[in-house]
Amino acid sequence: MEVILKDDVKNLGYKNDTVTVKPGYGRNYLIPQGLAVIADKSNKKVVAENIRQAAHKAEKVKTDAQELANSISNVTLEIPAKVGESGKIFGSVTTLQISDALKAKGFDVDRKRISFDQDVKSAGEYTATINLHKEVKPQVKFNVVAE
Repeated sequence: MEVILKDDVKNLGYKNDTVTVKPGYGRNYLIPQGLAVIADKSNKKVVAENIRQAAHKAEKVKTDAQELANSISNVTLEIPAKVGESGKIFGSVTTLQISDALKAKGFDVDRKRISFDQDVKSAGEYTATINLHKEVKPQVKFNVVAE
C-alpha cells in the first residue's frame, strides 16, 4: 500500500515522502492518526504542488539547521549522574537530560529529535545524534560524570 506522509514518522520517512507500507499499518495506524493519506492520483498532485511552493522555505530551514549544527557540533556536555562503585550509573541518561543540558548552553532542541548510538548505562564519553533536518544530523559529545 502506497501512502504519502503528512508528518515525519521515525524509521519510516519524512513529510511529503511517498512510502510503501503494509496495508494494516497504513489503514489502522498511519491514516487514522493523521500521519498519512493514500497515495492516489489527486493526492500526489496536491503534494507535488505543495512541494513546489515550499521549496524556497525548505532551503531557509535547511540553512538554519546547518548553522545550528555547526555550533552544536563544537559543544561537549557534562551530564551528572549517580554512579555506583563499579562505574555503572543508577538508571540511564535520557534524551530529556541532553535537551536540558543543551538549553543550559543556549541551544533549544526538542528531546524527540535526540537519539543515542548506544545505551548509556555507565560513566564515560558518548555521542548523541540530533535530527535537525533530514539532511542535517549533527553529533554532540557528552560526558557522564559522577555527582
